[in-house]
Amino acid sequence: MQRRSGSNKGRQGSNAPSQRQLRAGELVRRALADIVSRSTIRDPELADRSFSVTEVRMSPDLRHATCFVAPLGHGDAEALAAALTRVRAWLRGQLSKEVTFKFMPDLSFEPDTSFDIAESIDRLLHSPEVARDLPRDEDED
Repeated sequence: MQRRSGSNKGRQGSNAPSQRQLRAGELVRRALADIVSRSTIRDPELADRSFSVTEVRMSPDLRHATCFVAPLGHGDAEALAAALTRVRAWLRGQLSKEVTFKFMPDLSFEPDTSFDIAESIDRLLHSPEVARDLPRDEDED
């Protein structure tokens, strides 16, 4: 008889984040949003720039945090992530004042492309090629 490992008990998939990871990620996301909104970052590229921290994914050991960022309005998300990477040591220091973890996670920043993907799917669904394949309502005829 094979024995199940305890690490995946009760999970649907082996890659699904645990409740602990989700809670820690949300704590870091909120703290980073507060830090960015009330602090003045001395990087010239980030000085008067508005952006959002949309999601934070924590590693299973909570030592690494991948922060997904998106510019508000139109802007270059890649440049934003690169600028935040330059000031991540300062952000990590500010984060240590906001949240209490045994180990402060190492921050990495990635551009959030989920809004771009959603917009492209929306455009595709409203394209004439897809619209002709959808059933018509009888009221339109």
